[in-house]
Amino acid sequence: MKKQLSKEVYRYERKFIVPEMDIKEIECLILHHPAMFSEAFYKREINNIYFDSANLKNYHENVGGFSKRIKIRIRWYGELFGKIDRPVLELKMKEGKLGRKKAFVLHPFVLDKNFSFENLQKEIFGNSNLPKWVAELLKMSRPALLNSYTRKYFISANKSFRITLDNNLVFYRIKVHGNNFYEKFEDRERNIVELKYSRENDFTASEITSYFPFRLTASSKYVYGIDFLF
Repeated sequence: MKKQLSKEVYRYERKFIVPEMDIKEIECLILHHPAMFSEAFYKREINNIYFDSANLKNYHENVGGFSKRIKIRIRWYGELFGKIDRPVLELKMKEGKLGRKKAFVLHPFVLDKNFSFENLQKEIFGNSNLPKWVAELLKMSRPALLNSYTRKYFISANKSFRITLDNNLVFYRIKVHGNNFYEKFEDRERNIVELKYSRENDFTASEITSYFPFRLTASSKYVYGIDFLF
């Protein structure tokens, strides 16, 4: 039986880049928001391997603001390198400003200097019982970027709005063959605030964002990493 983790729920994600404020100052603003945000989860490290075509089609569609676009990644939590016990394949699809996500459990794997695209296709995707259409999509994609960052989670008192706060961004360019991880790039100063909410709460979202002195941005971490490393 194919195991899909997430339901197809459409939601908005508004991102704000906050490079000029200390992480504690940002947390203070969130926790003193009139919507009464509180910490919703423990802080943890998030890791991703992003996939794209050989000519970076997904990247260019994202930068070009295409109304329909997709982002493909493997996500896991905790240590970046070593044994990955609970990897998840995520397909993030955007239609205008609305996004939805499909997630599938993957076979465990080890991320080290011996990591290869061939092993990924045969040992990981091949043993993960993925739907045929997903497997076909992955055949046309290659690992393009590895990244890691620290995330904190907050939720409003009425449970309608969630905020994530990301910092300590680290990126690695990935080669399909040979020395797999190289051209490391770090940005310890960049802080990213992301507001997430369902479609039915869009009419009150401006009340949440108007309180923050942050700059709204459309740029993703994938785009940011590719801009620097490619």
